[in-house]
Amino acid sequence: MVRVARDGDGHAPVRSVDVARLAQVSQKTVSRVFNDEQYVSEEVRRRVLAAADRLGYRLNNAARVLASGRTRSIGVVTLGTAMYGPASLLMGVERAVRDAGYTLRVATTAEGDPGGVAGAVEALLDQGVDGIVASEPIDEGTGSVRVDVPVLVLGAPPVFTAPRVVTAGVDACLLAQAATEHLLDLGHETVHHLAGPRRWFSARDRIDGWRTALRAHGSREPTVLEGDWSAASGYTAGRELARDNTVTAVFAANDDMAIGLIRALLEAGLRVPEDVSVVGFDDIPLAGYVTPPLTTVRQPFDAVAREGLKLLVHAIEQPDAPVASAVEPPVELLVRRSTAPPGPPRRADRTE
Repeated sequence: MVRVARDGDGHAPVRSVDVARLAQVSQKTVSRVFNDEQYVSEEVRRRVLAAADRLGYRLNNAARVLASGRTRSIGVVTLGTAMYGPASLLMGVERAVRDAGYTLRVATTAEGDPGGVAGAVEALLDQGVDGIVASEPIDEGTGSVRVDVPVLVLGAPPVFTAPRVVTAGVDACLLAQAATEHLLDLGHETVHHLAGPRRWFSARDRIDGWRTALRAHGSREPTVLEGDWSAASGYTAGRELARDNTVTAVFAANDDMAIGLIRALLEAGLRVPEDVSVVGFDDIPLAGYVTPPLTTVRQPFDAVAREGLKLLVHAIEQPDAPVASAVEPPVELLVRRSTAPPGPPRRADRTE
């Protein structure tokens, strides 16, 4: 079923029968291991993989395509952006696809293109992908997209009509709720929110989590400020918030906006966290090294990608098996030095 070759040693190709003999299993078991089929114990799987590695056994994907009718490729629909969240999720998906023994095909969309998702899906289907990962983060008002292969939905992109649809991802609403509750538990009477663009599904989820926490605590709900995910928009919002002496705590919908916001507060003569506490969202690599180090909630991009790809591959390779549910990663709040209990009321001249 598969053809393999020893790399560059001039000897005859290594065959599955050679792996089976070394691992002391049947050829059928070797085939099951390399096709990631069920009913193989972990001990046997490790033994087969160790024997294959020792012999230099390599799969010939072309032969497996002919045998299975699949291309061993997965397509990803994603927004064409270098922003931390979408880019990190795409990197996690790429690693998970490769680890699953598939190749990755990427189709990007552009913000503001209502037909972008449907067009990207059509391009991937034309390439014969076995499944599709949808991580489109923006609501473009599109209707249902029809697909004839299994689909993995990460986040809340458009609705898909497909043979099988599986979902995975961390609940951004719960993460935002945890960030807001942290500030309320420190004793702040309320928490202001700097949101992302409302067209983004994740921005709406974070608003919902922030609002849920405030209502559970019986706290006043301040007017939401809206940024564009950039540090510059955080800086603009920070200048506005610095003029309000009642502001003691802010939850920003991503770390970049939180960092810009802190810069504006410091320039206005306010101290973070003594005068205003700030929490971000994402845990970008820089978050622990700014001044002060930023309290934030971490998005587990790799864990989400691995869990989602496991479900998608199962849906591709076991089309008649029940659709499994994803295991949701735990909420991880990283408390650093940008948050503290509220200090004494500020004088009006502190920010002049």
